[in-house]
Amino acid sequence: MDEPIKNLESWTDLATKQFLQNIVNKKQKFDRYKKYHLTIMWTTIFLGAAFIMYSYYFYFVPYSHSFFEMFSNFVDEFFNMVFFLIVISAFGFMNVLKKKMDKYEDEYHALRRELVDKSKDLWKSQEAWSKRHLVFQMMKEKYDINLYHENK
Repeated sequence: MDEPIKNLESWTDLATKQFLQNIVNKKQKFDRYKKYHLTIMWTTIFLGAAFIMYSYYFYFVPYSHSFFEMFSNFVDEFFNMVFFLIVISAFGFMNVLKKKMDKYEDEYHALRRELVDKSKDLWKSQEAWSKRHLVFQMMKEKYDINLYHENK
């Protein structure tokens, strides 16, 4: 359990602390996959643009007089097929990461909304309820997790 969550006062019970830690873990996993997806997306864009520019200058311009000659010279080079497969693979991997990122985002927001819904049950006493905003403030400052509202 992270130190800021572990060091919460006694008016936050252990189950609530574990709930908060689960939300933090889901948020970190979502952020990690979001970073991976963004990196692979820009890599795919760069590789695709490089492949198009390479093909344009080395095959389309010199052999523009004949489509058959352009196509046959393009296909004759093994490097072109490998580069094309790398670009397609990067695009597929980008889509896989997007699906995982969306899955973890949904799980994170579901847990966050559940905590907002159950906050009356988690902080039952009047003293705990009055200090609940300190927990929400700490989660917002330390982890950028908004627990004040159900919506994003």
